[in-house]
Amino acid sequence: MSQPISTAVKIGTAEAPDGGAIPRHVAIIMDGNGRWAKARSLPRAAGHREGAEALRRIVRAAAEFGVDYLTVFGFSSENWKRPAEEVTDLMGLLRLYLRKEIAEIDREGVRLRVIGDRDRLSDDIIKLIEDAEQRTGANTRLNLTVALSYGGRAEIVRAAQRLAKAVRAGSLDPEDINEDSFHRHLFTADIPDPDLVIRTSGEKRISNFLLWQSAYAEYVFMDKLWPDFAGEDLKSAIAEFGGRKRRYGAAG
Repeated sequence: MSQPISTAVKIGTAEAPDGGAIPRHVAIIMDGNGRWAKARSLPRAAGHREGAEALRRIVRAAAEFGVDYLTVFGFSSENWKRPAEEVTDLMGLLRLYLRKEIAEIDREGVRLRVIGDRDRLSDDIIKLIEDAEQRTGANTRLNLTVALSYGGRAEIVRAAQRLAKAVRAGSLDPEDINEDSFHRHLFTADIPDPDLVIRTSGEKRISNFLLWQSAYAEYVFMDKLWPDFAGEDLKSAIAEFGGRKRRYGAAG
């Protein structure tokens, strides 16, 4: 049985926000690694390494605050266009994370899942992902989903293709295609839609991330670069979320 996160882990100087709702599902566009490194005259790889440290902090903080699902944008389908050296560094960091962090994630009761186009990943990374998902599959304290080689539009196209194939095979009536059946063909079929989407670094766009799922999410854009993001920043975003009234299109 997985052990809970140690109470010795310190997250900021305060506990989870009081007086407001805690989002069940938080999604984060982790942006700013490159700019963090550039500001310090460091290679971009250094920024990505610090970004991995920030992810470790936020996984712990999310669990401490009572968040059930945390989804992070690790590597987009468009990121393959980056310089080959940077892509190689990112894949190396991913291998390191999957080899060295999974034991700790498992001990802390975190379930890891990876969504995205795995066909573009190397065989050894796919195997590491599958092993990590199997090892942590029974954990329930926090569901951590990492989007790798992921694009929201491609995910929607993939779901449409699967529905079309079912119709062609005669196993699905076109009249039965609705939002629920479409959702069941997404990568996130068994994950609730995000309540709160956070983007770091001051950019104010969604960059092809969870396009279908975030239709009614609350967005919080924060100026801090991802490597500097800490538990107190997550707490601040959750507090802002807790002060909003979600209407889902209804009159206020």
